Amino acid sequence: MNALPALAITQGDPAGIGPEIVAKAFRDAPQVLRGCFVVGDLPTMRRAASCIMRPGQPSLPVARLDAHRAPVDLADIPPRCLPVWQLPELEGVAPAPWGRVSAEAGRAAAACVVWAARAALRGEVAALVTAPLHKEALAAAGVHHPGHTELLQAEAALHAGVSLQQMPVRMMLANDELRTVLVSIHVALRDAITAVTQDSVLQTLRITHAALSRSLGRAPRIGVAGLNPHAGEGGLFGREELEIIAPAVTQARSEGIDAHGPFAPDTIFMRARSTPQRAGEFDVVLAMYHDQGLIPVKYLGVDKGVNVTLGLPLVRTSPDHGTAFDIAGQGTADAESLIEAVRMARQLARPRTSP
Repeated sequence: MNALPALAITQGDPAGIGPEIVAKAFRDAPQVLRGCFVVGDLPTMRRAASCIMRPGQPSLPVARLDAHRAPVDLADIPPRCLPVWQLPELEGVAPAPWGRVSAEAGRAAAACVVWAARAALRGEVAALVTAPLHKEALAAAGVHHPGHTELLQAEAALHAGVSLQQMPVRMMLANDELRTVLVSIHVALRDAITAVTQDSVLQTLRITHAALSRSLGRAPRIGVAGLNPHAGEGGLFGREELEIIAPAVTQARSEGIDAHGPFAPDTIFMRARSTPQRAGEFDVVLAMYHDQGLIPVKYLGVDKGVNVTLGLPLVRTSPDHGTAFDIAGQGTADAESLIEAVRMARQLARPRTSP
């Protein structure tokens, strides 16, 4: 038996850095990756293992897992070996060329995510970590979801037999110093502003409270960012804070959620940041749109950032970066964010898998 429940890692877009950072993580952090396996394609992962080779370094063996055994059994897989669950639909398909957007690559990336999500929903894996995919490649493949978050939401809703509206999810970006949760995700900025409604802010507060209460073991202290400069300055620069965000915070507090704000967006992230010298005022910041929340986290270091999907009936994390087509295949991509994503997935999965 495995000491840890199996954790699935999707290979990501085969034309990007996903496969090589996965291979590098197995090579450089074998104890962290113990009990993990890759959902993907053997030729793609062998190519990735080859591209990270450097003179004087040992090779990284790639092992094919038995597709007839479920749940996945990793008991006999040694450290510093790359175990791959070969998807049947990718069998015999040549790896996509490095650094190019293609429907084939998008289709392969989506297939890995769907398989891993369904395995997690069936309880066959403890969690999934997703390597980066390319949204343009997904669209070229005819996938009607712009990214991981929306694709996983659709799979979870289908599994539960409910509508997408009944399976609300949110994106959280986190590192050692800061967490932020987004009210809206992959939409145009004009649409993101329209998406700031009392219902959407309140729903985000509820999802954040529920998810972090489980992982922290206590109610999180949530700081809420405003939408406008200076949080509207009493209505001078916009009334969303007065008419939408503040009422949502008030309602959340009446439900026992420890929410505060709205505060000026240009200072709340500094107030929430935790360092060895100073604890942050908040456990998490609620950001009104994508870039408002992601820029502060990424500025503190992409290599340590982790993307977590909140609201799903499964644990999913991913590195805080994209496919990096410009350096794909060079073996120079940093795997640290992926390794951090595996660590966080293990941490989040433990309460769900412990007796």
